[in-house]
Amino acid sequence: MSNSSIREPRWPAFVAMLAAAGVYWALPEPLSLGPSWLLLVIIFLLLIPTVVSYHRGRYDVTRILTLTANAAITLAMIASLIFLIQGIPLHREPPTAMLRSACALWITNILVFALWYWKLDAGGPTGRDRSAGRVKSSFLFPQMLTQQGSGSSWTPQFMDYLFLAFNTSTAFSPTDTAALSRWAKAGMMLQSVISLTIVALLAARAVNIL
Repeated sequence: MSNSSIREPRWPAFVAMLAAAGVYWALPEPLSLGPSWLLLVIIFLLLIPTVVSYHRGRYDVTRILTLTANAAITLAMIASLIFLIQGIPLHREPPTAMLRSACALWITNILVFALWYWKLDAGGPTGRDRSAGRVKSSFLFPQMLTQQGSGSSWTPQFMDYLFLAFNTSTAFSPTDTAALSRWAKAGMMLQSVISLTIVALLAARAVNIL
């Protein structure tokens, strides 16, 4: 059975979008971009036409809406990280709230970059669905090495990109998956910087340095 007859499920990515917005909702109001519940409402409203357009075969519309949702989550996360950094010297929030906020942003960072990798790599899920043979991915997954010469056509799905994003945020480097293209390397570098910044804030607060 070819890749064209098996479509990658989209629901894990949609759940990840809602989860990222839900985690963002847990942030204190001073650290959120607007009301903390606003991002969840925006993502929920964007997902409705996204699901409808996907089931109607309007994949171009689905792509635009998905990228818009990803961009909204990314913008909110970066803004909150800036607010968190600015607020530490001023002691705007109690230590427990700071720690909780940093943990929430760390989780959001994983989900956000997993969504970007999933959406941009090899033409996105639609491009991977339509590919014939080996997928031209910007990441070298271990399964791609084992399938060489076997005639199989393994393609990465959202869980693979989530695992990649999780490893990047915890190890600050690729583990079993190598980045091949420049945009993939830049994305992983940016994710590592954000994660390292959050972890540094957590460590500083834990030892009461700041």
